[in-house]
Amino acid sequence: MTRSNIIPFTKIQGTGNDFIIIDNRENLVTIEQIIELAPKMCHRTFGIGADGIILLNNPSDPTLDYTMVYRNADGSNAGMCGNGARCLALFANDLEMGSELTFNVHKNIYKAKIIDKENIQISFPMKTEVTELQIEGQPTLYQSHPGTEHVVLSIEQDLLENEEYLRATGKRLRNAEKFQPPGTNVNFMYGGSADSLKLQTYERGVEDLTLACGTGAIASALTWHHIQGNETLKNNCTVRVKGGELTVEFSYDKHNNKYQNIRLAGPAERVFSGEYHV
Repeated sequence: MTRSNIIPFTKIQGTGNDFIIIDNRENLVTIEQIIELAPKMCHRTFGIGADGIILLNNPSDPTLDYTMVYRNADGSNAGMCGNGARCLALFANDLEMGSELTFNVHKNIYKAKIIDKENIQISFPMKTEVTELQIEGQPTLYQSHPGTEHVVLSIEQDLLENEEYLRATGKRLRNAEKFQPPGTNVNFMYGGSADSLKLQTYERGVEDLTLACGTGAIASALTWHHIQGNETLKNNCTVRVKGGELTVEFSYDKHNNKYQNIRLAGPAERVFSGEYHV
């Protein structure tokens, strides 16, 4: 670390998902240090307060603009974080890295486009499918992997407001033996119309409901399309979360039963910048 263990940071939120972002191109911190510090830095009383920490690292390949490294609030590896990627793209744009960016998370290559702070888009490279499964006496669960592990439950609107139920059910399914390791994120979805839904997500690594989840929005939009019978090959879905509104675009390959050309879009904004004293 640098300057007697002082870490400069910027906090950015995207539809209520908030992240501590560190410009780590000069190797201010190691991943091991961030894993250790994440629970302290992300603590909402004794720390900065956030759903996770993101490092903007030098690109792993000269064709890329940067590498994104993400850790949950408990220090665990989340895989991909959609809203975190949107917030990091805004941060990179503020560093004058451009408005169209290419970056990697682990081995996957993503593209970001910053139209303005109300419309920051991430294009996902993977193809995924929605599968159905039964577990622990729950209604049908829908499972997909838009860069990280997700299951979706389709529930009634009144139950979507019962956060005691959502937390208890989310915790139970997140830790269910079926999904170990590494566990799963759990999404509770109410389909309001053919192209819109309401969502609450119990996030692994935060171990609570969050105001939004980008990859959860994707998993839920794909699930809602699946439930409705996969009739349309292209689709846009508005996903309303506690922290605002996200848009998920995708296409469906009915021959291979795969979803592809997935894009997540929504707002992001700076909250504040500061220095964390270790």
